[in-house]
Formats: sequence, C-alpha cells, structure tokens
Amino acid sequence: MMEKVLVTGGAGFIGSHTVDRLLKIGYEVRILDNLQKPVHLKGKPSYIPGKAEFILGDVRDRDTIEKALDGIDYIFHFAAYQDYLPDFSTFFHVNSVSTALIYEIAVAKKLPIKKIIVASSQFVNGEGIYKNKEGSFVYPKRRSNEQLEKGRWNFTDKDGDPMEYIWTPETYACPPNQYAISKYSQELMALNFGERYNIPSVALRYSIVQGSRQSFYNMYSGACRIFSLSYFFDKAPTVYEDGMMMRDFVNVHDVVDANILVMQDERADYNAFNVGGGKAYTVKGFSEIVAKEFGKESIAANISGEYRFGDTRNACSDITKLKSLGWSPLRTAEDSVKEYVDYLKAQTDIEDILAYAESTMKNLNVVRKAGN
Repeated sequence: MMEKVLVTGGAGFIGSHTVDRLLKIGYEVRILDNLQKPVHLKGKPSYIPGKAEFILGDVRDRDTIEKALDGIDYIFHFAAYQDYLPDFSTFFHVNSVSTALIYEIAVAKKLPIKKIIVASSQFVNGEGIYKNKEGSFVYPKRRSNEQLEKGRWNFTDKDGDPMEYIWTPETYACPPNQYAISKYSQELMALNFGERYNIPSVALRYSIVQGSRQSFYNMYSGACRIFSLSYFFDKAPTVYEDGMMMRDFVNVHDVVDANILVMQDERADYNAFNVGGGKAYTVKGFSEIVAKEFGKESIAANISGEYRFGDTRNACSDITKLKSLGWSPLRTAEDSVKEYVDYLKAQTDIEDILAYAESTMKNLNVVRKAGN
C-alpha cells in the first residue's frame, strides 16, 4: 500500500507545493486546511489537485485532527497563524496548541506515525549574532524604538562602531515577538515530545520563502508580493529603513526539496534545520531584481525613512547543517521572482490592495517614520 501523508495548511504556499511533489513521487496525500481569510480570500484555490483528499477544518479542533490523522504515516504541519496584529493569544492557540494536539492524539491513540515535520521560522533567530571589533560575539535582542526614531539602523558596539553580522546557526534562538515565540514553542514540542515518545520529528526554520502561490492578500507574505504589486501597478515600492538590511531568500522548490529529504532521511530525526538560500541580498537589491523582471528599472524604490517596528536588521541563516545531509539550494532569487511575476500576471482579477495593506500597517502603528 502507498504511504499516506497529512499536510496541514496544504492549500497554502509551501504546503501546496509540497502536496504536488508528494503526489508526483508516489505518496497519497490528505490536506487539512481552514482556508482562512485573507490568505484565501476567494476560497479554495484552483491549484489544489483532485488526487489529494481535502478536509476543511481547524487544526485546533480535536475531532478534526483525529479524523485527519487516521491512517497517516507522515505529517507536515504547515498550518499557522501569522500577522502583525497584537492578538497574542491567537498565535499560541493556532500554532502551539495545534502542535501539542497532534502529539497528544498520536501518543494517546498509539498511532504508528513514522515522522512529523513541523514548519518553524527563521524569525526564531531574532536579531541573530554579531561580532564586535575585538572579535567577541554579541547577541542583541532588538533595536529600541528610540534608536529607530533617530534613523540609526545598525547595531553598534559601546563605542558606536558597527558590528559584523554572523550567519546564524540552529544552536541559537532569541524569538522577539508572538509569532516567533509560538514557532519556537512548536520546535521545542516537536523535538522533545518526539524523542520522549519515539515519534521521529524534525523542525525546519524556513528563511524568507519566495515563489508562486504566495497570497496576494496576506500582509505578512513579504517583499516579493509588495514589490511585485508595486511594479505591476507602476508604483515605486517603499523600502524601509535605508534598504540595506540583509536577507537570504530561498526558493519554494528548494524548500520542498528539503521537506522531502528530511521526511525520507532518518539522519534528520530529532533535529532542527535552517532552510535558507545561502546568499545574502540587501532588501533594496532585491527590489531591483523585481524591477528588472517587470522591465521597470526606471521606477526607483522609495526609501522614505519609514521603518516597521519589530523588524530585524539582518536575517541570514547558516545552512551548513542541512547541506551535510546532501541538500543544497539550487535556485536563485531571480528564479523566485520570475516565477512569482509569471503567477501574478496570469491572474485575471487582481485588485490593487497595496494601498490598503500599507494603510492597515500604519493604523496598527507597525510602520513608523524616523525623525518623528
């Protein structure tokens, strides 16, 4: 009999691409998704394959999870709540409780689960690790709003000298907000409950994932959506701070490669892995990649001095550990942008939601202006 895989959040961005790959290589797939708005503003996406069983339901509901787990060999737990809203408890109700519930039911019913893979986030790293001019490592928690109001974007040492950013390994965690803390809790549950109850488990800290099927309506879905929608409507995209923040973007198909590898390779069991692109880009540089793909290089990004309170200055993950299992990122940021732009241009009913998203962020006091 074919092995069966449950993908929670399987209608979403990473989940749906993972579903496609699993079906392609010969697994049966069951999707559990609640099609939550605004991510799925228009209901069930047309790209969900008919070969996959689909359950509409909430990952916090015990009866739904028990039904979804029936006959399952492997689980990818992608369903998550992510937003800028200060509804702190929702992050834990969805992300943490659902993870605990999966393990609770698996243990109580003695389910023969072969492996559980939990989606974590690079944001667990927080601001990451820096090195000062003396060569000592420094672990900053966050930039104060007072610092950001003055437009001082970089971390500096006690003498005001800039410090060097270090690519952050999985051994470090300093989650700075409700989303990151909930994600870290998922990691801790997966690795500890998994080992304690002999359920092989893996946590994957995804960097900024890019590619087709990213929601146009989810404010959290990032730079590629914002810049692409801007250039699509012939607008200059806003780049926060000075645009020199460093990020490692990773292609969704490289992510799926990693997902399948850790599912099939027992060397991955009971470990957390960074899944990143292996190359650092400035956010301004990334906006220029998007502009080039649209042929809109003449529209320069607007570097307005605004900032998003709570953003990390730099975020680049050390992927040495996952590469030791034979995985490597094969696609570039340019590949990701091209795929996303092609996907955007194929839509027939795109609305200009960019102004709405920016207005909402400002109303939440997430986006602020330096010098005020």
